[in-house]
Amino acid sequence: MLVCLSITACAGEAKVAKDNPAAKELANKNGCMSCHDIGTKIIGPSFVQIAEKYKGQADASAVLVKKVKEGGKGVWGRIPMPANENVPEKDLSTMVGWILAQ
Repeated sequence: MLVCLSITACAGEAKVAKDNPAAKELANKNGCMSCHDIGTKIIGPSFVQIAEKYKGQADASAVLVKKVKEGGKGVWGRIPMPANENVPEKDLSTMVGWILAQ
């Protein structure tokens, strides 16, 4: 489903392009856009803010996939992010790669 468009190999890990309608659709479908926006803080930080915070961190993708899957609180304020345990790992990786590309 997401094989084409904008996935390229990067240091053994998939990197998703900034403009990726399939990844954005996954974020919409999985409720991410209810609390996040690409460039504007809503309830949670914007995807641009997230990308800036994790820029240059070699393990950023793995850290964020785990955080999105398990949920969390305290990194961006007091409002917790709910767990997304039912989202397939492949979809989480695609969405996180897209977020980090912002």
